[in-house]
Amino acid sequence: MSTAANRVTLPLADYQAEHFRFAVADRVATITLDRPERKNPLTFASYDELAELFRAAVKDANGVRAFVLAGSGGNFCSGGDVHDIIGPLTEMDTAGLLEFTKKTGELVKAMRACPQPIVAAIDGICAGAGAILAMASDLRFGTARAKVAFLFNKVGLAGCDMGACAMLPRIIGQGRASELLYTGRALPGDEGERWGFFNRLVEPDDLLAAAQALAHEIAHGPTFAHAMTKRMLQVEWAMSVDDAIESEAVAQALCMTTEDFSRAFRAFAAKQKPVFEGN
Repeated sequence: MSTAANRVTLPLADYQAEHFRFAVADRVATITLDRPERKNPLTFASYDELAELFRAAVKDANGVRAFVLAGSGGNFCSGGDVHDIIGPLTEMDTAGLLEFTKKTGELVKAMRACPQPIVAAIDGICAGAGAILAMASDLRFGTARAKVAFLFNKVGLAGCDMGACAMLPRIIGQGRASELLYTGRALPGDEGERWGFFNRLVEPDDLLAAAQALAHEIAHGPTFAHAMTKRMLQVEWAMSVDDAIESEAVAQALCMTTEDFSRAFRAFAAKQKPVFEGN
């Protein structure tokens, strides 16, 4: 099993990706899975590099302040590459298989742990591990022709992959998540929007620009506060309501110590729009 030879460099604006396209503009980093002839599948190497990138993002929170995750050629991601991943998995022993499943989970953990919100732009096929990447993002824009499929059961596997049984029910509800994970059927764009998987649907030609516009809005907001919101959305899943209220009191008090909070007050008093600087 390969590991990422590439080490992510900081600042991320200078980073040259090996296994996907990567660009930073005005505080927004856009990751584009770019193997359109195969509907942008993941490989062992791209799993490693994506996880490494999101882990490195923790140290560049004032450079890159939001991510957009997209695919090229009218599709998002078809999942694990059949030849690069699926075939080799059938020949591994249990230890090797567990190493792989832990690797894939590390990518999701890195996405959830990085302080920057991630906006997924989902068109066409979004299947298997691709559906997991969409699920693990903070916000999801889709198209009417998007097809999201957690199709693990189609290849004889359980739906409990990369956190799906924990996260998907929290997005669309237990019953709906159960249906998708038991049947592996594709969730079309319009149904996905009704179920709450997609925040909104846009036309395919407008998808990337719409996702980047939202990411740009987030990236120019209060960086520390957004990171705190993302963290609390994550950790409060395992809390009682009372514990969550107490934790949010601490979190909000910390946000009130930032200069962005003072900037917002001064702008409000002057009847101006605040310009946040991320500190």
